[in-house]
Amino acid sequence: MVATASSAHLDEGRWRWSTWPVTRNCGVPLRSAIKILAEQFGSDESIRARFLREARLASRLSHPNVVQVYDAGEARGRLFIVMEHVPGSTLAACGKLPYGEAVGLVVQACAGLQHAHDAGLVHRDVKPANLLLREDGVLKITDFGIARAADTTQLTKQGTVLGTAAYLAPEQAAGETVGAAADTYSLGAVLYELLTGRPPYRFESLAELAAVQGRGVITPPRDLEPAIPESVEAAVMHALARAPSFRPGSLADFARELAGGATEPASEPILAAGAVTEPQAPATYRGVPRKGRRLLVLAVAAAVALVVAIVLVTRRGDGRSPAAPPKRTQISTPARGATAADEARNLSTWLRSNSR
Repeated sequence: MVATASSAHLDEGRWRWSTWPVTRNCGVPLRSAIKILAEQFGSDESIRARFLREARLASRLSHPNVVQVYDAGEARGRLFIVMEHVPGSTLAACGKLPYGEAVGLVVQACAGLQHAHDAGLVHRDVKPANLLLREDGVLKITDFGIARAADTTQLTKQGTVLGTAAYLAPEQAAGETVGAAADTYSLGAVLYELLTGRPPYRFESLAELAAVQGRGVITPPRDLEPAIPESVEAAVMHALARAPSFRPGSLADFARELAGGATEPASEPILAAGAVTEPQAPATYRGVPRKGRRLLVLAVAAAVALVVAIVLVTRRGDGRSPAAPPKRTQISTPARGATAADEARNLSTWLRSNSR
């Protein structure tokens, strides 16, 4: 437990409304990061209490794709959070990626966020800057416990930074109550940008964002990058549906769609206006950069879908044991009672192992 921030020697650097120091020795792992909230975020007692409560909830998360939170507290009137130090960069520095790399990274994010959702914690601020890419290719989600503490102040008093607003779900931009589906939308927006090099909407103000989201006209990703498989485009547009109820039921579902397309036809109109609704000619992969071909192994997606369907039936309690997947897919069937996060993590592991 960290009693005070002054017990550590800090190397401070400005980072938006916080500072990012690295601890030398304060009773937590040697290489740890401390984020100190700017004073204006700690002046409201309700925000302070919410920050500490959610940061401590975040400290209970333990997942390979989530930055570990060690502690949160207050010192000298300033709120701070101590977390795992992640060497590397963020997805904000990646720019446009070949679809195989982009999907692999987002499936990792699906696994980490699903784990948090299973624990009852919604991130609320999923964006490239909060998705850290470790030097070995492992993606980690950061800033759990911070987003909600700042949410009310940012949206109603100061206005949201436009770079953050680009990833907000429509219900969140409108100031409505948000749930796990908002994280799904935000991650869909991140993937859209990784695939096409631009966010789903272009706007100059929050008012303009609300207007364009209300119209729901999104340029289909394949119009901007024809090499993107149709199933990936459909999954992205599904995540970007305006109504939360029309998005994937969970981030584990989103990961499954990305890995091989939805296993069942949608019963509701799930594509935002302007999306492709008629079958298109298969994408031509000739000339795609070598890295972009990493996930062509997704031709075995039918086997993946079969495994997922068996797992879902088992989770509903029909008493049947899940069948072992074909060895060639290198996917291990989750044990009985596995959570949605386990399923998403299993897919993430498979994607990484087959992308080399």
